[in-house]
Amino acid sequence: MQKRRRFLARAISSTTIESASVCGAEGRPELRKLIAFDDDTFDKLKQLGRDRMATFQELADEAFADLLRKHGIPVDLKDALRRSAALTKTSAQNSARPRSSRHTKS
Repeated sequence: MQKRRRFLARAISSTTIESASVCGAEGRPELRKLIAFDDDTFDKLKQLGRDRMATFQELADEAFADLLRKHGIPVDLKDALRRSAALTKTSAQNSARPRSSRHTKS
């Protein structure tokens, strides 16, 4: 028997988002996607949300941010700037190091 799936979000095209005025905290239109879960997974996510007093959106945001971090992709502008500054600092330190000269024994 095939498991029944629950759909958590409605698929909306980007043009529909703008005309529907669905805006995020920054005032930009949000993109919505259709995601399907089996009943068991959905029930566990609902319970986790209740236990942590978090919405499903907060759980999803945390999960996707963790996934991006895992693969080394900056999550937001602040993270990108921090990584860029660290790379610049590391490359500056490497170029400032004196190179050791090789001494040949006679």
